[in-house]
Amino acid sequence: MSTEYDVLVVGAGIQGAGVAEALTSAGYRVAVLEQESVAYGTSSRSSKLIHGGLRYLESGQFSLVRECLKERKWLLSHKPDLVHMVPFLIPVYRHSRRPPWKIRLGLSCYALLAGLLSSHARFGSVDLQDYDALSGLNSDDLLAVYRYYDAQTDDAALTREVIRTATRGGAELICPASLVGAEVTDKFVRVDYFHEGQLNTLHCRALVNCSGPWIEETNSKCTPSAKLPPLELVAGTHIQVPLKLANKIFYVEAEDGRAVFVMPWQGETLVGTTERPYHGNPSEVAPTLEEKAYLLRTLKQYFPETRPLQLSELSDSFAGLRVLPLATSNPFSRSRETMICCNNEKIPRIVAVAGGKLTSYRATARRVLKKLRPVLDTQDQWAPPATAHTEDARLSAKERNT
Repeated sequence: MSTEYDVLVVGAGIQGAGVAEALTSAGYRVAVLEQESVAYGTSSRSSKLIHGGLRYLESGQFSLVRECLKERKWLLSHKPDLVHMVPFLIPVYRHSRRPPWKIRLGLSCYALLAGLLSSHARFGSVDLQDYDALSGLNSDDLLAVYRYYDAQTDDAALTREVIRTATRGGAELICPASLVGAEVTDKFVRVDYFHEGQLNTLHCRALVNCSGPWIEETNSKCTPSAKLPPLELVAGTHIQVPLKLANKIFYVEAEDGRAVFVMPWQGETLVGTTERPYHGNPSEVAPTLEEKAYLLRTLKQYFPETRPLQLSELSDSFAGLRVLPLATSNPFSRSRETMICCNNEKIPRIVAVAGGKLTSYRATARRVLKKLRPVLDTQDQWAPPATAHTEDARLSAKERNT
């Protein structure tokens, strides 16, 4: 195993995988340090969607939507075995908070951002008498149903594929392994980590923190640390029910007005997600009884055939964590823009990626690569020790922990 790299990426979720892929494609020596397994955290607990984010138009995040739609187009073209288009249906009822004209306006903006001439941008209305198309949807007080198209994926499989591309390009995956500490010196970053029961040391030009919900913990082990804004973890729960409702995704409105997806998954139906602040250990996040009941009520409201279902009959449930900027507003209205933070803007050796969307992982990786260019393309010669001395590493770790 080498002890010298251009960049160490901490975390093998989709963001870390994407950064490693971009760096190896650019010809840099990369190692990825992962504490559990590839896609262990949020990258296997998402809504499984590759989408522009129709709902983000409501909060004015137009540039984010356009970026995601551009990335969706690339993924559909280059990873057709993992990413495929699916029809989405939006039902509008008399009690809905968003009237038909507002939904049509949003879809028109979405189509414009996607490119009006694209077949993926088309949308239209569904005949309310077309019962097969509605797939058992509750028709009481139904005013309109709109159909548009977005994409679905297996988030964990996509993450593993991106990591494989990175390792084929020369990246080294060190897993499972835990970061002990990282210290910036004049010429390099010294990193101590545990792997296979031993304390090891490696050296790199820069470290990229892509540890998702563990971002602040990882950042605290770096000296100096990246300058992070106040952040909050937000938990999102999904439930899986043992029924196959349709080969399409329904975009419905829950009792509190937030968006919930009802979608096909593994021959059954996945429903999600919720949003609640989370303050515990990221490894211990789990669905609450209240969240599961909320999602099941939402499902029953829109699909009468599911009303006999009880919580005890769920096939599965899981919770993932988003990293969002701390704010007093509800999570739905907060920005979903990826935050890239550094210890030093001119010479960034510690870079932290806060937030980020599954759809736009490549765009995030390009931004990280651009941020690192001043360090990676410098003509200065760096000469870290050729070997890692275990005793020195042990002393360094001890100093950090005191």
